Amino acid sequence: MTDTIRVAGPNRLAGRVSVPGAKNSVLKLMAATLLAPGRSTITNVPNIQDVWIMSELLRRLGCVVNYDADASLVHIEVPEVVGHQADYDLVRAMRASISVLGPLVARCHQAEVALPGGDAIGSRGLDMHRAGLEQMGASISIDHGYLVASAPSGLAGVPLNLEFPSVGATENLMMAATLARGVTVIDNAAREPEISDIAHMLIAMGAQIDGVGTPTLTITGVKRLRPVEHRVVPDRIVAGTWAFAAAMTHGDVHIDDVEPEHLVVVLDKLRQAGCAIDATETSLHVVGPERPEAINVSTMPYPGFPTDLQPFVVALNSIATGSGMVTENVFEARWGFTSELARLGAVVHLDGHHALVRGVDQLSGAPVEAADIRAGAALVIAGLVADGVTEVHGVDHIDRGYEDFVPKLHALGANVSRPSTV
Repeated sequence: MTDTIRVAGPNRLAGRVSVPGAKNSVLKLMAATLLAPGRSTITNVPNIQDVWIMSELLRRLGCVVNYDADASLVHIEVPEVVGHQADYDLVRAMRASISVLGPLVARCHQAEVALPGGDAIGSRGLDMHRAGLEQMGASISIDHGYLVASAPSGLAGVPLNLEFPSVGATENLMMAATLARGVTVIDNAAREPEISDIAHMLIAMGAQIDGVGTPTLTITGVKRLRPVEHRVVPDRIVAGTWAFAAAMTHGDVHIDDVEPEHLVVVLDKLRQAGCAIDATETSLHVVGPERPEAINVSTMPYPGFPTDLQPFVVALNSIATGSGMVTENVFEARWGFTSELARLGAVVHLDGHHALVRGVDQLSGAPVEAADIRAGAALVIAGLVADGVTEVHGVDHIDRGYEDFVPKLHALGANVSRPSTV
């Protein structure tokens, strides 16, 4: 039996929807608890598949994990002696598993982490993770599909300069540096809100980190960290998803529990597309135009336009007035879903890392396949505005990043269901 999401279109979305904690933060926060023996509690935790996977990974490292999805929280009891091997069967399912590498090397002075899998959106090498830890004193090799790290004398703080503001490398090196001897300075660090969220939790745990939210992080190592309770920052990508859904469906959607300042560039682009947007400190009200105007977007590291919302721009442009150029500067293989969008009638011309999308008057429903989390959600939203029935297969990807996606769409008035098929 496999799950699909079935959409009968066209639909107009209206109503209220709430945003859970950020997937791209909570998984790393869970990994960060490995740095401090004792019981840490993380709240505002989304009910998504990746949290279940990370919970099991931590259990195999010796932690006691109690994930209460109904209460949106997870308790993690970290032992004094932590295991150091992250198994392939879990790491291959979720790339964020690599975020245990830095904490394990820092706490255990060794780690064996299977080389990760995850979404099929392009190369995301571990060169910067590896180079940074080696500069801090670890010896690292690849052995039978595992990244094996050893630092018998512990890690030492050094200046680190990232060749690209990699989110994963910044997170791993920042976490590792909290227990290193001396001072680590990370230049060209990523600045995503999720990294600031992790830094704030580490500071509450007793870490000394300066420059949070800037391209230069200065971490002075301490001997020991303490467990804490921490609330996850709202998921800006989920909030952006609902905003694009309103924009594409001529919708009228209130989005609660969001931090609009994390979406400044995104909201500017949606206004260019013709949306009326009102923002408070914790909410957005997005009213979509009768038909959006095509927009030009280039993805960039934060505070630029996020690559995770790129599929929604392509989907919006596919039914917009005019043509829009979308440039992908982060993940080179993120165009795979455009062939599925073309099955709905979209007109997309690819040239390297550029996609010229010409809007059509009407998409038409068809069976399509989701290859990653965001592409899957974008295909569902495209199905909302298509004529007839769209069946999106491979929705296990969507479950990795979206809490109650179908029920929330249904509550907004979408004709959507999730039947099982053989």
